[in-house]
Amino acid sequence: MSETKPLVPNDDDLEMLRRLKAYQPFAFFVTFGGYFMSHFTRKSYSTVKQQFQTEAGWSATLLSAMDTVFMATYAAGNIINGKLGDTFNPTTILAIGLFGSGFCLLLLTCAIWFDFWSISATFASVFILFCYFLFGFFQATGGPVGTAVMGNWFCDADSVKSRGTIFGFWTCHQYCGDITAALCTAWVLGLGAPYWWALVIPSIANILWAFLTMQLVADPYDKGIITPEVKIRQAKFEAKKKEMAEQGVSLEEDEGPQAISYMGALQIPMVASYAFAFGFFKLTNYCLFFWLPYFLGKNFDPVTANLIASLYSVGMMPGGIIVGYVSDLFGGRRAVVIGVFMCILIVFLGLFAKFSESGDMNPIALLFMLGCMGILVGGPNNIITSAVAADLSSHPSVRGSSKSLGTVTGLINGCGSITASIGLMAVGPLQDAFGWSSVWIYLIACTAAGTGLMGPKIYAELFPPPAEASSVVV
Repeated sequence: MSETKPLVPNDDDLEMLRRLKAYQPFAFFVTFGGYFMSHFTRKSYSTVKQQFQTEAGWSATLLSAMDTVFMATYAAGNIINGKLGDTFNPTTILAIGLFGSGFCLLLLTCAIWFDFWSISATFASVFILFCYFLFGFFQATGGPVGTAVMGNWFCDADSVKSRGTIFGFWTCHQYCGDITAALCTAWVLGLGAPYWWALVIPSIANILWAFLTMQLVADPYDKGIITPEVKIRQAKFEAKKKEMAEQGVSLEEDEGPQAISYMGALQIPMVASYAFAFGFFKLTNYCLFFWLPYFLGKNFDPVTANLIASLYSVGMMPGGIIVGYVSDLFGGRRAVVIGVFMCILIVFLGLFAKFSESGDMNPIALLFMLGCMGILVGGPNNIITSAVAADLSSHPSVRGSSKSLGTVTGLINGCGSITASIGLMAVGPLQDAFGWSSVWIYLIACTAAGTGLMGPKIYAELFPPPAEASSVVV
């Protein structure tokens, strides 16, 4: 537990605070836009899957393999890129991710232009899967590295108190990107233009945004702004320098914080628990996202089923804002808020388990339930990989001595993606063997397991030691 201390109110530090606050909107804008661009390119591929089959001649097996390769490299990429962002210049890593994503989509477009599939299906498959293999790694930069940059800049006392709300709004980037991709594709197809323009436009947008990202300063210290975090690091360095001097050993000048190791990140209290808990929550999210239209298609026509299912995605956007704002009201006690949301979600999943096989499903009730479920799932998922990760990386054991936010975010997101990918493999067999009610019971068990892993943190937030009761929970 710790509380970020405000800058000392002398003239120099008030000027530091003014400069810090002045740069925050630009840091928010650039990192928001970078993750927006990632989802713009990522979603654009899925919006033209039908054209890949009907016009480019790509097989359903190839499209499925592309999804699998992307999920695998995206999960690994989160873990790797988070560490890279803490080790090297985060701005460079973000720009490389944007450049790489744009060029990978352009290479896919080249495979369409030159009709690789008609030349050799084997060569086309290898080329396309290799492009998507790289695409997954490049796409995985925005989450962990962008979160780290946000954490660097929004470090003053007021920002820490409103961290949940700030990150709640920031995480809307993914939904804005997804919606823009769908609208872009609809516009391209509506004009009668070749469908591959739906890939070229986001590719160019990513590359252009990469140039803007290169202008971003990732750390206030690089602009000469002394933040509370820097003061803590400098105090620790001076203490260590004095201790070593007493032993007759001299230290060089402070070279800044060093990147934390994976083991060091996992040793931060609750990081491992959140990583596994997030996997169960993400599994629930992925199952609802990918399988809802199929499930609803049992009782509604395809158009109605997709429209109803879209309410789940719509609900996810404000979810992060709601969880972030409410957790800020309770002094940063995010685990408690997340636990309450998950318990309510279990009730909704139980209703689906009871009525899923009956066919007696009222569309109005479904719209309401799915909108609520979007909020209940989206809120915790968004906040865990942003505000919660920032809280964890501010633990007293690492504050001021190491760069950890990118690594922590990457571990949580990457481990979550791996757990979710494995868990998704059980959905089809369960549905075939025992019906849809078993799938909902499976999701209830996953949600309960994730909440259980957060149990120690929830207890600590509800019953903090007396000396820490008034502190901001991290």
